[in-house]
Amino acid sequence: MKVTIACVGKMKAGAERDLCDRYLDRANKAGRALGIKSVSVIELTESRAARAQDRKAEEAAALLKAIPAGALIVALDEHGKTLSSQAFADKVRSGLDSGVSDLVLMIGGADGHGPELLSRADVKLALGALTWPHQIVRILCAEQIYRAITIISGHPYHRE
Repeated sequence: MKVTIACVGKMKAGAERDLCDRYLDRANKAGRALGIKSVSVIELTESRAARAQDRKAEEAAALLKAIPAGALIVALDEHGKTLSSQAFADKVRSGLDSGVSDLVLMIGGADGHGPELLSRADVKLALGALTWPHQIVRILCAEQIYRAITIISGHPYHRE
């Protein structure tokens, strides 16, 4: 399985990118033993449309176009379900066990996801009730992917 964080917007060089890259590197190394071929990020350009609805629609179309057919889609959405790290790891494990080729976590633009993407999502995931900057959401996703891999492999990184 390949795991991808698909994002609207680009992350600049600096501490946030370094931390995200650190978790991606850890996830790539630890995931190989589980059959996770890669953990990567796809960055897409933000829409320049004047209306929020148009921006959301354009960004949703770009995100959906960027993912492989048959991918398990996890849309980050403020109205989504909050999961424990263990429950998220269980979803990753289920994807591995059922032969899912791709798991994609989708981070929308500043206006959120368009309805087309949300209707296609297999899971709508909220990172709590707080609003987070996109750079931090990307880091949180990378860390939770790494954490899920360690939970699945029985590594002591995660403690309950």
